[in-house]
Amino acid sequence: MDKNKIAVVGDPSSVMIFKAVGFDVFYEQEPDQIKRRLHTLADEGYVVIYITEMAASLAADVIDEYATATFPAIIPIPAGSKSLGLGMKRVKENVEKAVGADILFKEG
Repeated sequence: MDKNKIAVVGDPSSVMIFKAVGFDVFYEQEPDQIKRRLHTLADEGYVVIYITEMAASLAADVIDEYATATFPAIIPIPAGSKSLGLGMKRVKENVEKAVGADILFKEG
């Protein structure tokens, strides 16, 4: 497995900048295409897949399939100035699972 294989998936205007830093960029916006791309990237040995929050929301079931796998790490990123909060939600869930309580975002 090539530890340097990093992909970015999402709409062109949000992810094209990642091409400049050497990541493999895939322009996908339709749910079926996003899901198929995630499976393909996992099969090809990508270790990290950044995905825009909008694309992640359209492929949540596939992302959940890989949630317990060591690789790939699928990481939601905000698209432009719009954030759906999916990245922080995932961090909250992982911390809660690790320590047994919500220690980051308690309201009150």
